[in-house]
Formats: sequence, C-alpha cells, structure tokens
Amino acid sequence: MVNSAATAPTRRPIRELPDELISQIAAGEVVERPASVVRELVDNALDAGARQVTVRLLAGGVRLILVEDDGAGIPASELAIALRRHATSKIASLQDLEAVGTMGFRGEALAAINSIADMSLISRSGDAEADASAGGHAWQLDGRTGELQPAARSRGTSVEVRELFYATPARRKFLKTDATELAHCIEAVRRHALVRPDVGFAIWHEGKLVEQWRACTEALHTDDRVAALDQRLADVLGAEFLAQSIAVNYESSARRMDGGPAVRVWGRAGIPDAARSRADQQFAYVNGRYVRDKVLTHAARSAYEDVLHGHRQPVYALYVEMDPARVDVNVHPTKIEVRFRDSREVHQAVRHAAENALAVPRSQIGGAVVGGVVGSVDAADANAPLQAAGLQGFVSDAQRAARGLGWAQPGMDFSARTDQRTDHRTDHRVSDFEAMWPVAAGLSGLSVGPTADALRSQLTGTPFNAEASNLPPGDWPLGRALAQLQGIYILAENTTGLIIVDTHAAHERIVYERLKNQLDNSASAAIASQPLLIPATFAATAQEIDTAQSAAETLQTLGLEITPFSPKTLAVRAVPTSLAQSDAVELARSVLAELAQHDASTVIQRAQNELLSTMACHGAVRANRKLTLDEMNALLRQMEATDRSDQCNHGRPTWRQMSIRDLDSLFLRGR
Repeated sequence: MVNSAATAPTRRPIRELPDELISQIAAGEVVERPASVVRELVDNALDAGARQVTVRLLAGGVRLILVEDDGAGIPASELAIALRRHATSKIASLQDLEAVGTMGFRGEALAAINSIADMSLISRSGDAEADASAGGHAWQLDGRTGELQPAARSRGTSVEVRELFYATPARRKFLKTDATELAHCIEAVRRHALVRPDVGFAIWHEGKLVEQWRACTEALHTDDRVAALDQRLADVLGAEFLAQSIAVNYESSARRMDGGPAVRVWGRAGIPDAARSRADQQFAYVNGRYVRDKVLTHAARSAYEDVLHGHRQPVYALYVEMDPARVDVNVHPTKIEVRFRDSREVHQAVRHAAENALAVPRSQIGGAVVGGVVGSVDAADANAPLQAAGLQGFVSDAQRAARGLGWAQPGMDFSARTDQRTDHRTDHRVSDFEAMWPVAAGLSGLSVGPTADALRSQLTGTPFNAEASNLPPGDWPLGRALAQLQGIYILAENTTGLIIVDTHAAHERIVYERLKNQLDNSASAAIASQPLLIPATFAATAQEIDTAQSAAETLQTLGLEITPFSPKTLAVRAVPTSLAQSDAVELARSVLAELAQHDASTVIQRAQNELLSTMACHGAVRANRKLTLDEMNALLRQMEATDRSDQCNHGRPTWRQMSIRDLDSLFLRGR
C-alpha cells in the first residue's frame, strides 16, 4: 500500500517572479526561432516608415541577426525605455488597441529578444541634428548594461541580435540546421515583401547576398498599386506565378460609414493548372498583415472546389481590406492569428472574389496570354460564332424523351453506335438517364423536355441559324476545328498554334454549368424542402443544439428543418428536395458544423453540385462519338462562353495549347 502522506504535494509559497524570468517566459511565445526575431524587427522597421530594409545573418540567424532600416529612428531620450516590457509607441489607449493600424503594438518583442540574446540597438532620429542634447549623431544602446553612447549612423535604426538563446540553452537544442533556419528567415521577409512593393528588401547570409527585392518606385509614382503589386509578385514568386494567375478585385455590397466597401478583396488567384501538392504558396493578408486564418483558408479552398483535381492545393495571394475595428489582431503574441467580428461576411467576400475570377474562361481574358491562348472576345460578339456554326445532328425525339432533361447540347450527335467504346467512365447511355429520373425530378427548376429549337435559342439568344460559315481562326480564341482524333480529342487551330480539346471533359463542364444555372435561376430565395416521413434523430452536442436553435431561420432558408427532440437529441424533419436521397443526419451535422464557423450554404451547394456533376458526366458526349466539323466548332464556341470551361467537374483540364514554337521544337526546325 502506498503511503498517502508520502505522495502528498509539498506546498510552495506564492511569490512574484523576477522581471528577467517574466521576459524569458514571454520570449517563449514571441520567439520560436531566428525567423521570429526577423519578423518582429522587420515589423518595427515598416512601422517606422522604412523604404529599405536590410537583413544580415550568420549561421542561419543563430549567431547574428542584424536588421537595418532607413525609417524615422528613435530619439535619444526614448532609447532608454525602448527595451522595457510593454513599452511601445504604437498604442496609448484601449481605443487604439481595438483599431490597430500598425504591424506591432504589444511592446513585447524587443524586451523578449533582449532577455534571451545579446542585443544592441543603434538609432538616429530625423530631428537628431536639431536636438542639441543628441549632439547631431546616432546613439547606441547596450541591451545588457543599458549603457548609452554615441555612434555613427545615418537616419534610421539598426538592431543587432547575437547568440540567440544563449540565456536559455535548452531552447537552442530544438533549432534545426543553419540551412533550415535560413530558409525560415527568408520566408519571413518574403511575406513582408509580398505586401509592401514600395519597400526594398535585401537578405545577406555569411556575407553573401541571397535575396533582394527592389522597391517598385515607377509603378508607385503613377499611383498604380495593382501594377506595383504585380511587379513584386513576379519578383518574389516568379514570373510563372503571374502568368498562371488571375487578377482578383471584389467589393462587398455592405458599406462603411465613409461610403467605402465593408470588405474589399484583391490580389491574384492561381489557375487550377498551377495547383501544387503542398499549400506552400498560399498568402493571405488582412490590412497588410500576413495571417494564417481558418476562415480565409476555408473560403479560398471552397472557391476551387469545382475546378481542382484530387487533393491539389491552390496558389494565391489575396489581400483583405476592412475596418480595423472589425478585426481583432490581439489574439496571439505572434500576431499571425486574427479574429473577425463577422467571419461569415469575410468568408463570403473571399469566396466570391476568388470564384468570380476563376469563373471567366482563360480564352476570354482580354489582352492576356494565359495558358498559351492570345486574344479577347467582347461579350456582345460572344454569340456570333455560335450563330455562324451549323449545329446539325441534334438528338432524336426518342432520345430526348428517354433523357427527360435538356442535358444534350446543340450540335452533338448522341445516337448510339455499334462501334462505340467506353471512356475512362462506363458508358451507360440511355439507361442511366432513365435511372436518374426520380432524382432529377427533385431538382427544382430544371426544365423538362425542351425542343431542339428552344435549346438553340436559349444558347445563342437569337433564332437558330443553320448556315455554316468559315470564320478566320483569329476570331475564335479556341480556334477552328480541324479534325477529331480517335473519337476522343478535337484538334483545332488558332493564331498561336494547335488546340487539343478533351471532348468528354469539355462537354461535361458545359452541361454541368447549364444545370447549375437552371437550378440557381429557378430557385426562390429559400431552397425547396421535402418533409421526412420519419424524422431522423441523432445525439447532438451542446454546440449543435445551440446552433440549431439560434440559426433556425437560416436552416429553413437552406431547406432544412432541425428541431430539438430531447435535451440532448436533435431531429431532422425536412431536407432539401434535391438531396432527399442523401443521409439526413450526416447532412445536418455538416451544416451545423459549418454554420458554427462559416457559411453553411456551401454544404448544401456542395451536395447539390455533386449530384449535378454526376448527372452532367452521364449527359456528356462519350468517347468515339464521331462529330462533324460544325459540331466540333459548336462545342468550342460553347466552351468560350461557359464559366470554368478550362477544367471539367473533376478538375481535369479540358484543353491544351501547343504553340508553333513547341511544334517546331518537336521536329528540330531552325536547328
């Protein structure tokens, strides 16, 4: 038997910790590695109005971190308290804290760094020459002794940090190799560089210049912030990022007191083809501050749901601007986490901003070279090629009756052929459409059995013109059809070279987008719901019960009815009509979880889109369907007028461009 008296904890007296130990504890939160020091010191340099920041490192920043800037500097009279805990020039009251407009504000960084490293500071303020007591020169402050002595330096500040973690050797053992720590330091400066094109940055390591980004002065002199940012993005992330991304510019409908948008999102979103296996090129900023926030990450990811293949990660650099009073940056000592007053508003703004940019087909981006396609098409002329192309071989009346919905596209011959072979998916043909009737009937607003002429008029907006016309390839961004290869690919010619189109993938996207538009345009403000004969009950957490009660109106708008069944049980009594065959409990849990943090409508929309995607896949033209040139041209023209037509519903590319130069290289021409 264990003696309880022997195991009883010994009582220790309550006492106040010494200031040095307090600073070292705080440093454990602020300073994780050399990159943390670099981030804090660059923050201070930018707050001081610097236009050039130079970072010098030894041993990846472990032996030396020297950050020099040409900012406003620190007056000699204030240097003595600069290294004290909670001493800052950024805020002075609670009102300042609730609307922080600077990168730093906590007053902890310098004191924390000084407690775990050998630190010195040299600074010269702009009015040093006029200050007789300063003697017209810079002053150096020793972090260990607090001694202040004259020094030589131009206007600005230099902070030198030597032997990081020498006072806490246990922390130093957790550091990685010099190369790894250097990479983290470069990444910290790169994040600043991406949001401040007006500032030049230089990084030196072991006496060698490893990175340098010059200030974009020319673009800033013309007040062209977008051009300056594009130049900096190309410098930091490479010209390839700029070429494989689309400009984003979105303003929320809600307005601030001064008339400006409540939330503005701008920057660049990478095209789906530029997605990576890792999320290492995702940059999100709030009022100029780099943040890692679940709301922003989820919003950006949801915008790519329809166009990304597998588990690929999108690339983007998005900048959110909003009232500083509506975002709390005082969440964590590192200041890399934020909390929004209205997270759903921010989520919707970021999602719509990226979605709107990605919806435009790359072949329609005017004046840009994206994916190898050159050219632009005015909206007024978008229908002209459709009217000119002869849309022949439309589905027969028997097929249309069997399929029941207007999935078939004009100009496609879907008649069954004896020589037909399967694509990467099984070709079920008419039986699939018959099997989908009960499900499709639940999709509110989808038209049933339109005539061929009605569909043609819906597509072109004008009476159907069966006369084919040979338009020059330059008028069509996706070119003029030349032939069909193995019944799978369409070969077309444009001004740049050869276009190769995956017929099934391209047509799948066209059908999918039309089904979505029909559903969106026909639906009312609230999604139609279907009561369940037997309510589905499930054990719910306290948060789920609270969300179901507080957001009952929102749930009703989404077509869901979730009510308390007992103190710890919820009952699902109605679900959206289009999702009547889905798992009601799983759907309810997903919506409640999203509603607690984000916009729950994305769950409903995602589930509906999955159903529509399946319908579109079965409704798209299959492999080895022989098409005429007019039918191929009709498909190309529909691609140019369809949102997100660069990828199919599963994220696969629908077309590729091969330039004349690419073809010449295959045959060694000019060598």
